[in-house]
Amino acid sequence: MISQLSRINEQLIAVALGEQPADLVLKNGTLVNVITGELNKNIDVAIYQNRIAYVGKADHTIGKSTTIIELAGKFIAPGLMDGHMHVESTMLTVTEFARIALTKGTTSIFMDPHEMANVFGKDGVKLMHEEGARLPLHVFTTFPSCVPATDGLEDAGASISVADVEEGLTWPNVVGLGEVMNFPGVIGRDAKMMGEINATIAAGRTVTGHFPEGSTEMLQAYLAAGVDSCHETVTKEQALEKLRLGMYVMIREGSAWQDVKEVIKVITEDNIQTDQIMLVTDDIYPQTLMDKGQINYVVRRAIEEGVDPVTAIKLATINTARYFKLADDYGSISPRKIADIIVLDDLTTMNPQLVIANGEIVAKDGTIVKDIPTYRYPDYIKQSIHVKRTLTAEDFHFKGVKGNQQVSANVINIIENSARTERGQFTLTADHDGYIHADLDQDVIKLACLDRHHQSGDRSLAFTHGFQLKRGAVASTVAHDSHNLLVMGVNDEDMAIAANKLVALGGGMLVVEDGKVIAEVPMPVAGLMSDHPAELVVEQVQQLEAAWKRLGCPIHAPFMTFSLIALPVIPDIRISNRGLVDVTTFQLIDVVNS
Repeated sequence: MISQLSRINEQLIAVALGEQPADLVLKNGTLVNVITGELNKNIDVAIYQNRIAYVGKADHTIGKSTTIIELAGKFIAPGLMDGHMHVESTMLTVTEFARIALTKGTTSIFMDPHEMANVFGKDGVKLMHEEGARLPLHVFTTFPSCVPATDGLEDAGASISVADVEEGLTWPNVVGLGEVMNFPGVIGRDAKMMGEINATIAAGRTVTGHFPEGSTEMLQAYLAAGVDSCHETVTKEQALEKLRLGMYVMIREGSAWQDVKEVIKVITEDNIQTDQIMLVTDDIYPQTLMDKGQINYVVRRAIEEGVDPVTAIKLATINTARYFKLADDYGSISPRKIADIIVLDDLTTMNPQLVIANGEIVAKDGTIVKDIPTYRYPDYIKQSIHVKRTLTAEDFHFKGVKGNQQVSANVINIIENSARTERGQFTLTADHDGYIHADLDQDVIKLACLDRHHQSGDRSLAFTHGFQLKRGAVASTVAHDSHNLLVMGVNDEDMAIAANKLVALGGGMLVVEDGKVIAEVPMPVAGLMSDHPAELVVEQVQQLEAAWKRLGCPIHAPFMTFSLIALPVIPDIRISNRGLVDVTTFQLIDVVNS
């Protein structure tokens, strides 16, 4: 999967013995030793080609052709590794993401491209995977497992089969199975889920998990199947239970889902050994990436919560490499390892001044200095929005009761900064024709999910609480995980306009007020990613966020919370193109209680 050590180990021996000069030597640094937990002062690191040849006083490895960088005591740490993330959530292509992430000290990611898989299946995954292989960033792929996320409750654009997983596991740098979200399927020994898991085990790869909650019996059954990690842990108690049973806990800090503060207490309060704990981002949007950082931001958050800096860096380097069976080559600064190195003035801020990836200097002082090759997706990838016809306001009328009566409705209550929802019960009033409208006094807003893959015309209508919209409508083709067309609004006319405008845009996110688009983020690549530079996307997202606030929504990262309202694998209640889903029972339910 990487350049074989056996190809250059004799040269590495020669460099270590001083018989051959190193290509690059970092002089007089303070080594962040994630193996022993120490800070080793006055350390040099000698690099030959893409590997580390010597760690210590390396004057004997310096020749006339050697490049020398004097560090004067600065910290030398392994390149950071994000053990679970979805590039699509950054709204950027893999190439554009890499251009920014490298400047933040990220040298390896383990991406699960299941968003792309839900639109274009195995072929879409392969395109993203091949794009990543061309980059100085090490892009490892966990092959998507649950596409669609659930069977019988929603319709994605494509599906992933056991045969697809078996093929994907043969691709270079595919290191495991993507998060197995269908844990009830695993516990019920579903043939597809077990087939994918067993194929991954047979290939000697890692099976990554997703277990938000359940009984001890369910958790242990899930572990017994071979799934041994989870990034959905949100409390210290959950983390303790999982760690005590041998599960690897990935502590997540993304743009909207921020779990470090609570879950890191297993280290700061309970002093649990940290070998099976990792830090991950899962989902971050471009503004977070640009302003706060990537996995370095999560390391910084752990330090802010009281974790020793060396330990915090360990959670995003050697622990991740060991989990994915890559520690022979990645995760620490020691002889023979791939030369992925960051240099920092301060371990608490985690802002690297120098980034070396695969033995090459790729970033200095927050600026990329290595050319990143461009990548062009096929035209069909940018033509992924397929609705049956132009939408009208009537398509968003909710009728199903007699006129002039009150009804009890099941409503999706969203929770700020959480991937979870709650099932709410609200009393709504039907007008004289039997139509139920948004109720702004109760903050009950109309919600729709429309098939955008098959031109079936399927759509469902429901209601949500918590966004506090007072006017207008919003729409998104980023709708985890099937990525159908989501629309929400206070009036049907603006909802129809938002849907039609987004279809014409080729996908993305937008906001409509009084019949006019006031902000948009075009995402023509599978309706999930922009083909513009990150800086422009950040500007567009800032305008989008301001437009949400203009409509009355005060919550943090509302478009990310909105994008998860159609994910029927995280409790309690969601919408899909087929209807309202009770995730606690995995059944479709009525909006209006009989």
